[in-house]
Amino acid sequence: MRTYMIRHGKPSATWGDQDDDPGLDETGQAQARAVAGILMSLPAESRPTRVVSSPLRRCRETAQPFADALGVELIIDPMVGEIPTPKAVSHADRGAWLREAFAGRWQAIQGDLDYDVWRRGVAAAIAGYPGAAVFSHYVAINAAVSTVTGSDLVMGFRPDHCSIQVFGHDNGDLNLIAKGREASTQVL
Repeated sequence: MRTYMIRHGKPSATWGDQDDDPGLDETGQAQARAVAGILMSLPAESRPTRVVSSPLRRCRETAQPFADALGVELIIDPMVGEIPTPKAVSHADRGAWLREAFAGRWQAIQGDLDYDVWRRGVAAAIAGYPGAAVFSHYVAINAAVSTVTGSDLVMGFRPDHCSIQVFGHDNGDLNLIAKGREASTQVL
């Protein structure tokens, strides 16, 4: 049994812009249709049968073409959502906070919660969805990958828009089968 974790398509805005929950731009919409086609082309025995999404619009819009192709409803799960921003960090300062976090280790991220616990929660959520396609975010993907590989780096790789990470389930343990395509540019 496999779980596919997919980064959302290219959004119409980034952090620091006015929109807190941007949808996809035209490129992102095309990426969403393309990843749905890739997932639908998998052999029936390994094709996901459920579609899970972060609550954020860019993930829901990326997931919807695949859910439509399968004829299933989206499962919305905040546990696969974006990394929570500390209350003391303003919207305008989120980019700087993320850049600092990206350069470090999970245990060292400053904020209102234990981010090492948060990352393990993301991995546990992924482990709870065998046979699903889970549409999520850059940092959440790094959280799941770092947890199952035993790395404590916040940013171990740069998943591109609509890249597909493949996880396996082995006697209740989640393992990484393959990382998806990496981005050629910085996220922030």
